[in-house]
Amino acid sequence: MSAYPPEKAGQPGSHALPTRTTTGTMSDDEAVPDANPSDTAGILQERLQAWKHAVGYIENYFTATEKVEKAHAKEYEKVLKSISDPLKEGHHFDQSLGGIAGMFENMRSNTQGIANSHLETAKNISGSVLPILARLHTEIKNKSKELTHGAAKGAKNVTSARNETQKYIEALGQYTATFDSSGGKIDPPNDPYLLHRGIQYRLHKQVLEENNSRQDLIAVQDNFQSFEAHVIQAIQQSMSAFLQYVGGQAERQKAMYTDMTSTTQRIPPEFEWMNFLHRNGNLMIDPSSPKRSMSSITYPNQDHHSIKPLIAGTLERKSRALGGLTGYKTGYYAVTPSKYLHQFDDDDNFRKEPTAELSLYLPDCTIGAVSDCRFNVKGKDSSKGKVGTAFQMNHEFSFKANTEEDAFKWWKVISEAAGAFNVTSEPPSAASSPVSSRNVSGPPAYVEKHAPPVQTQGLPLRQGPASAGPQSALGQEARSAGSGVAPHSAGPIESPITVATETGKGLPP
Repeated sequence: MSAYPPEKAGQPGSHALPTRTTTGTMSDDEAVPDANPSDTAGILQERLQAWKHAVGYIENYFTATEKVEKAHAKEYEKVLKSISDPLKEGHHFDQSLGGIAGMFENMRSNTQGIANSHLETAKNISGSVLPILARLHTEIKNKSKELTHGAAKGAKNVTSARNETQKYIEALGQYTATFDSSGGKIDPPNDPYLLHRGIQYRLHKQVLEENNSRQDLIAVQDNFQSFEAHVIQAIQQSMSAFLQYVGGQAERQKAMYTDMTSTTQRIPPEFEWMNFLHRNGNLMIDPSSPKRSMSSITYPNQDHHSIKPLIAGTLERKSRALGGLTGYKTGYYAVTPSKYLHQFDDDDNFRKEPTAELSLYLPDCTIGAVSDCRFNVKGKDSSKGKVGTAFQMNHEFSFKANTEEDAFKWWKVISEAAGAFNVTSEPPSAASSPVSSRNVSGPPAYVEKHAPPVQTQGLPLRQGPASAGPQSALGQEARSAGSGVAPHSAGPIESPITVATETGKGLPP
């Protein structure tokens, strides 16, 4: 038996994770192992079929014996044919002496020498011996149905869960490649960060199904030993009854049947099962092997840089509609390398599907400066996909960190992701006020991301200061038109922050 690796400790901050056992050819490192639990259920189902055929052979033997008892010696050829060689699924039985295969071989040799039988013996066989085997046959059928509706169904659930996990792993591989080739521009549902969390959710569900199926199969395995002992004991009981009713026949017949019965009685109840385990140990589940653990599972692109957030943690955000009444609400946020700011209820990947409640594509947003642990982001929520985003309007989202230092950390990462043109101003130093450092009387202001095009052809030139030429005056007029402020005839152009404040484009407090 191969050695099994010990369970690895869970990662910091992770919740209690289910573990699964490596059995047979299953690898604990693979997200979707090659080993199929239906193989175990299948071989056990096949073994039940072998037992059913074995009991069927004995039933046929007794039935044929009953007929032969009526038709005497020449009918015993039919008896011999009822236990034809080889047995179906005969490889399930130990071929050495002392097992089921040896028992059938002994029955063949003794049946050849039987010549006569009596009508009374035929009646006794029909009324007392065959019902024992009929009941045993029914028990084997019920056991087969139990295995089909129990362990086999669990194996199908494992296969379905593995297919779902594999589909997400393939999607992660596809979109991580897209991320690298497109410069990080990916639709929100295909963000590798979200796909990675989706894999964690489905892998968690898959491991639960695997462990449940494993427990079912172990229980079935353990029950098989006692069940097979019962089968052998029932066969032995039927053979004893058979001997009782044929004992009145000729001495030779009695000796032959006694030999068959003694051969059957010498089979230990655990003989066939223990030898079966020895021959097929690689296909059976080792109950002592450790369970499988998610902490030791690897899959493609697990460490791709696109799935690691630039920054993640808790922030408070004021609700859009009821913000004035409910105030700030805490949530878990992450800025991904795809330049999305995602909002979640928490960082739990296992309790429920980690779906983003809010997704802001930062290059399309405008970022306000930090003011007393707060900063604003203006943009569209793209968490509903392309169709939902098309009907969305720009909203201002007010965020609040626990400390001003945390606010600056978030602001810096978000600003770098958004780009220099989408940030209203550089963050002030920790020692100065966010307002006074910019000489702005109002709250932090936004600057329009893109100035509208200005038509300059055919416009009259305005005279500026003596040091400015016609082209300088025309450039000043164009810049004034782009900022929405009337051009000045003299003096420098006002800063973007001052202009935005005068036009009323400030952040909400």
